[in-house]
Amino acid sequence: MGRCRWHGAAAGGRTRSDRLITTRALSPAQARRIALAAQGFGSARPARAVTVRDLQRVIDRVAQFQIDSINIVRRAHYLPLFSRLGAYDTALLDRIAHRSPRRLFEYWGHAASLIDVALQPALRFRMARAEAEAWGSMRRIAAEHPALIERVLEDVARVGPVTARGLEQVEEDLAREHWGWNWSSVKTTCEWLFWSGEITAAGRNAQFERIFDLPERVLPAAVTAAPTPSDAEAHLTLVRRAAAALGIGSLGCFADYFRLDRSETRAAIDHLVGTGELEPVTVAGWPRELWLAADARRPRAIAARALVSPFDSLVFERRRLRELFGFDYRIEIYVPAARRRHGYYVYPFLLGDRFVARVDLKADRATGVLRVLGAWAEEGADPAYVSGELAAELTDLAGWLGLDRVEAVANGDLAPALAARLPG
Repeated sequence: MGRCRWHGAAAGGRTRSDRLITTRALSPAQARRIALAAQGFGSARPARAVTVRDLQRVIDRVAQFQIDSINIVRRAHYLPLFSRLGAYDTALLDRIAHRSPRRLFEYWGHAASLIDVALQPALRFRMARAEAEAWGSMRRIAAEHPALIERVLEDVARVGPVTARGLEQVEEDLAREHWGWNWSSVKTTCEWLFWSGEITAAGRNAQFERIFDLPERVLPAAVTAAPTPSDAEAHLTLVRRAAAALGIGSLGCFADYFRLDRSETRAAIDHLVGTGELEPVTVAGWPRELWLAADARRPRAIAARALVSPFDSLVFERRRLRELFGFDYRIEIYVPAARRRHGYYVYPFLLGDRFVARVDLKADRATGVLRVLGAWAEEGADPAYVSGELAAELTDLAGWLGLDRVEAVANGDLAPALAARLPG
C-alpha cells in the first residue's frame, strides 16, 4: 500500500547567503531564558478569563500538545496550557481541536499529538513514508490484507465519523473467516490508514478512542487544498517551527521535536543558517553544536512559576534538560513501583529560570483532593521559599481541576515544608 492522499509538490529552491557566519557565546542563564521564553514562559499569565486568542498564541509558540491516555491528574494535552496561562476552560481546547474551524489536528508529531493544523501539509511526507516508517503491525496488515484496508476505508467514508470498535460492529455480519476480521485487526487497519493520511481523527470519545473520518470532512478546506511540499521543504518548515519553539538547541533537539531524521534535519539547519534564520552559538557547559533562532526573544529575566507535565514540550528532550537546566528527569510510569526514585507521575516545578523541585501528583476525584504523594527539592533550592511557591501553584492547580484541597504525605525531603504551607 503505502499510499498518501497528498500529491504534488510546491515549487521552491534553496538559497544561501555568502556572508561570513560568526559564532556568539551565550551564558547558561541567557540560554535558559531564551529557551523558556520560546516555550511561552516569558510572559505573565492573563489576569482575566483566558480566550481562544490566548490559546492560539501558545499554539503559535509550541506547535503541538502531546497526547497520552494516562489521566491520573488530567490528560496530558490539557496541561501545557494551564502551565503557561493558568486556569482556563478546557472546552476552549476541545472546540479548536475537534470542531470547525479546527486550529489543531491529531497526528504523529513528537508523538501522538494535537498539532497546529497549518503544519499538516509539512507532515504529509511522514504519511507518504508509512510503508517504511509505520509500526510493524501496521505495515504487516497493509501488506498481507489489502482488501481489508480498502474495506475499512470504504466504511469510514460511508459511516464516519466512527471508532474502530464501531467499524467492527458495522461489519459483524461479514464472513469473518474470509476477512480475518476482529476488533484488533480493524483497529490496526485504522491506525495504518491514520498514519498514511487516508483517514484522520475527528476527535476522541469518552473512552479516549480515536473517532475516524476522511480528512476532507475534518480539516479546513484551505489545508486540504494546500500543495504538498517536497520532503526538503517539509523539513525546512518543521525545523523552522522546532527552532522557534525551542529558541536555542542542538541538532538532536531540533530533530527530536517532531521526531525527524537527523540527516534531513541537518540539511534544513544548514539552509536556515544560510538564510540567517539560525545562527551558531556556544553555551558554557552545553557541549553541543548549537544554534539560536535569530528572532528568539532574549529576556533579561524569567518570572515563571509552573508545574510542568511529563509530556510538556519543554521537557521533550531529556539530554537538553540535563545540559541546559542541570535537571535529570525520567518518567517512571513504566518502572516497577519498588524501583521508582520519585514516583509514578512526577511533575517538575519551574520557578524563575530553574527547575527547583519535583512532585508526584494524583487527583483523587472521589474525595476532592489533589494528593502530593512525594515532594523533593533540587540541589541548591531553598526549601522555605520553594515550598511556599509550590503550595500556591498546587492550590491553583487543584482549583482548576475542581478539587477542594491539596494534601501532602510525608515522602521526600520537601514534603514537611510543603505540608506546613498548605491550607489546613
